[in-house]
Amino acid sequence: MKLGHCAALFGLLLFATLFSAGNCLWPFSRKSNTPPTPPKEPQLSPVIFVPGDGGSQVEVRLSKSYSPYFICEKTHDWYNLWLDLEQLVIPMVYCWVDNVKLYYDKATRTTHNSPGVETRIPGWGDPDVVEWIDPTLNKAGAYFKDIGNLLVNMGYVRRRNIHGAPYDFRRAPNELQQFFIDLKQLVEDTYEANNQTAVTFITHSMGSPMTLVFLQQQTLEWKTRYVRRQISLAGAWAGSIKAVKVYAMGDDLDSFALSAKILRDEQISHPSTAWLLPSPLFWKPSEVLAMTPSKNYTMAQLEQFFTDIDYKTGWEMRKDTMRYTQNFSPPDVELHCIYGDGISTVERLQYKKDNIAGETPKLIMGVGDGTVNQRSLRACQHWSGQSSSQISTLALQGVDHMGVLTNQDVYQYIRTVMQQP
Repeated sequence: MKLGHCAALFGLLLFATLFSAGNCLWPFSRKSNTPPTPPKEPQLSPVIFVPGDGGSQVEVRLSKSYSPYFICEKTHDWYNLWLDLEQLVIPMVYCWVDNVKLYYDKATRTTHNSPGVETRIPGWGDPDVVEWIDPTLNKAGAYFKDIGNLLVNMGYVRRRNIHGAPYDFRRAPNELQQFFIDLKQLVEDTYEANNQTAVTFITHSMGSPMTLVFLQQQTLEWKTRYVRRQISLAGAWAGSIKAVKVYAMGDDLDSFALSAKILRDEQISHPSTAWLLPSPLFWKPSEVLAMTPSKNYTMAQLEQFFTDIDYKTGWEMRKDTMRYTQNFSPPDVELHCIYGDGISTVERLQYKKDNIAGETPKLIMGVGDGTVNQRSLRACQHWSGQSSSQISTLALQGVDHMGVLTNQDVYQYIRTVMQQP
C-alpha cells in the first residue's frame, strides 16, 4: 500500500473515532458544560382596571364654616364619602350632597368642591379600591371583585400584576390631566416590574372612553411597547341618553331607598355627566332627545334644553368636554368590546307641559343595556378597517350594564383572551 493511501486511511479512521460513542466534537473544539437554555415561559400580561362613573372610592375631610342642616358635621378628619349607603338615605343624604357636589367657575372653566370640603381618591395602583367601592366590603359595593378573583385563579397576584387606576369620576377628561400622567407612569412601572410585559386594560362603562382619551394622547410607538390590549365591558363610547335624563330628573341609582330628585343636585354638577351626553357623531342633529306638547328638543337644540330646565351651566360644561367627544380616532391597540344588549333603555324624554323646568318627564324606551344605548355600546365597531389593530366584539343578550361584570360568558371570554401570549 502506498504511503499516501495509508495516510488517507488513517485519517478516515481518526475521523470515525472522533464521531463515535456520541462524541460529535471537532478535534480542536472545547466541550461546553453549559446546559441548553430552557424555553422562556410566557409572561402573564399584567392587568390594570379602569373603573367607570361611580367606580372609585372617594374620601373627604371637612373644615366648613357652615352646614346646610343642623345634623350635618362642619369638621371631620378624612373619612369615606363614596360609597357609603348609610349617607345616602334621608336625612343624611342632604349632608352628603353638599359634600360631594361641585361648583363651576366660569372664569377657569373648571369645577371645585364646596368651601371647606377637601376630597381625595385613595389607593392609587391598588386593585382593592376598584374591586370594592365600599371599603367596608359591603356586598352592594362589589365592583371588579369577581374579575379580580378570576385572574387570581389564573395565577395572577394582586398588586404585582393586577392594579387599579381609580380617579375622580365626577370630573371629565379636561380636569383629569394628572390622572393621565399618573396612569402612564403606572403602565410603565407595571411593564418593568413584570419582565417588560405589555399591560392589559380591563375597563368598564365610562372607563372605556376615559382609557380611549388616554391612548389617543400616546404615540403609536409607546402603545406598541407598553399596551397589549384593552378589554372593554359595557363601554359608553358615544355617551348615553341617560345623561339627558339625569339633567331632567336625576337618577336613583336603581335603588328604591334613594331619591333621584335629591341626588340630581350633585349629579348635574359633575362635568363627567356633560361629557356622557349623546355624541353628535352618533346622534343626528335632527334626532329628538326630549319633547313637549308643542316643541321638540333635538340634538341641535341641546343648548335650548339646558336653558329651559334652568341649568345653563350644563351647556357650558358640555362645551368644555366636546373636544373629547368629537375626537373618535381609534385606540390603536387590540380591543375586545363586550357589552349587554336587548335591555329596555331610555331613548327619549316626553313632557306633559311646555314649561319643563322642574317637571318629571315620561321615559320613552329603546334598546341598550339598561344604561347605555345600543348605538353607543356598538360604537367601537366604527374603528373596524380604520386601524391595523384587532377589534373584536361580543354582544350578550339580556345582560345589563352592571351584569356584564358578573357574567359567566364574560369570564370565559376574559380567560381565553388573557391566556393568549
